Amino acid sequence: MQHATELISIIALGLVCAFIGGMLAQRIRLPPLVGYLVAGIAIGPFTPGFVGDPALASQLAELGVILLMFGVGLHFSIGDLLAVRTIALPGAIVQIAVATAMGAGLAWGFGWGAGAGLVFGLALSVASTVVLLRALEGRGLLDTDKGRIAVGWLIVEDLAMVVALVLLPALAPSLGGEAMGMQGHHGTPDHGLWVTLGLTLAKVGVFIAVMLIGGRRVVPYLLGLAARTGSRELFTLAVLASAVGIAYASSELFGVSFALGAFFAGMVLAESDLSHQAAADSLPLQDAFAVLFFVSVGMLFDPGIVLSAPLSVLGVVGVIVLGKSLAAIAIVLAFGHPVGTALTIAASLAQIGEFSFILASLGVSLKLLPPEGRDLILGGALLSITLNPLFFGLADRVSRWLGERPDLCRRFERGAAAPLPVRAASGLSGHAVVIGYGRVGSAIGKALQDWNLPFVVVERDRRRVEDLRAQGVPAVFGDATAPGILDAADIGSARLVVVATPDPHQARRLLAKARAVNPGIDSVVRTHSDGERRRLEEDGVGLVLMAERELALGMMTYALRSLGVREGEARLFVDSSRSESQGTPVAEPDQPVPELRQRRDEPE
Repeated sequence: MQHATELISIIALGLVCAFIGGMLAQRIRLPPLVGYLVAGIAIGPFTPGFVGDPALASQLAELGVILLMFGVGLHFSIGDLLAVRTIALPGAIVQIAVATAMGAGLAWGFGWGAGAGLVFGLALSVASTVVLLRALEGRGLLDTDKGRIAVGWLIVEDLAMVVALVLLPALAPSLGGEAMGMQGHHGTPDHGLWVTLGLTLAKVGVFIAVMLIGGRRVVPYLLGLAARTGSRELFTLAVLASAVGIAYASSELFGVSFALGAFFAGMVLAESDLSHQAAADSLPLQDAFAVLFFVSVGMLFDPGIVLSAPLSVLGVVGVIVLGKSLAAIAIVLAFGHPVGTALTIAASLAQIGEFSFILASLGVSLKLLPPEGRDLILGGALLSITLNPLFFGLADRVSRWLGERPDLCRRFERGAAAPLPVRAASGLSGHAVVIGYGRVGSAIGKALQDWNLPFVVVERDRRRVEDLRAQGVPAVFGDATAPGILDAADIGSARLVVVATPDPHQARRLLAKARAVNPGIDSVVRTHSDGERRRLEEDGVGLVLMAERELALGMMTYALRSLGVREGEARLFVDSSRSESQGTPVAEPDQPVPELRQRRDEPE
């Protein structure tokens, strides 16, 4: 009964302390994950007060890993990875190799063996997906090119760490550690390295085949049966039983880790039509046990290492925030991407998180990594996650500073390639200047081409500029806020400027530059913030579109039409709603159409 009481105590105090720590971290604009780790330190054996049972904490952490990896698999998207495969796949692999080598070199300096160096380097090489997604969402970068590259990059890192979790137990005896059986017991292997490795890969291959062939049929079928009962409890239970059951069965039958089993359970379920409902129903429990996972990790951390080995901690932080970032910048620039993208990727990778903790725990259990190494990894994670918002801010400042110096910027971007002229011959008048040619800008450009309307593109991505010029589209290479770039787009004779990039600060700066040359120019801007929308409208922008508001207006139109409102009345009401939010009068239905549409129909 005492054991049960300890379990309740550690869960109760862990969740309460995590809530307090998460709220405090959020209050000072840090990721809540920092608060969860600090909560674990507070109830761990290295600090005074209540001390949780480390054995129970490790079992809760294992359950947290299962649900965490199930969520990763459930949200894994092959499409997202393939969209950026040309940079994310080779870039992530090279970056992992470089960071692992730096971490191994640091471990060699500590006097550790090759096995410890490998685990230590791998743990420092992989960034936290949770921290990255929160950072990108908070800055409105998730749907941008740089955001998609960063997410694809971390998908490759996650896949590489899944492979590492599979291979490390088989390689442990050859690296100076101990073998681990299917049940987690240590022992001496009876076979040689290659035989053991071959058997491990064979088991993993059979498991993957079973999951891809049978699992992708059986698991969605069982969830469909549960869904047809109409019982929410049974459906949620089916989701959790699939995650935990497959993870346990994969360990018992195939000798693979709980993490790999849970990851593939999420992957096969992701292909089902019920995946979104499964994710929604399992999310609260995933979040709860993920929090307990971070708390249990914090319980294992000895904060005294910061005082006893400060130089070692600084060395680890240096590898994470400087070594990885510089390597990422060099890799991204080598593949011909803009400096801004390179800086965003560098800031995204300048931290470590959940996979680092899993690798550290596995390394200690295999007797590969000393407990001091786990403490250094946890200390580096705490400091790097805390500093990560500052690195994103620094990346923005450096990007803007380089944007104002196009000559210096071009030295970094494809410095070995032939110089690309800033300006493509245009000589246009009464045209549109489209700033940014991503998903939004390219859709606008295609519409202008279909109507045979003149426009010039301003784009920082060299490859896009080269492609556009090859298609005969006038394109200017450079940052629109840099001196001379808007002049190269003939902004003085333009009729409209379209800001298709999501950065509101850049939008205000380039609009000011455009109006200084052409006071009567019209403008349309996109934004992700309602406050920023109002500010831009007060500055006299012709049209400011916010994605969430336009989505609501589109759904409003359909809802009114579906419930019997006439199309003309529905559109007039929606237009009135849009105009009221902008503070501008709406045109009556019998009024003439705007001048711009009339000019479209005028003969050339």
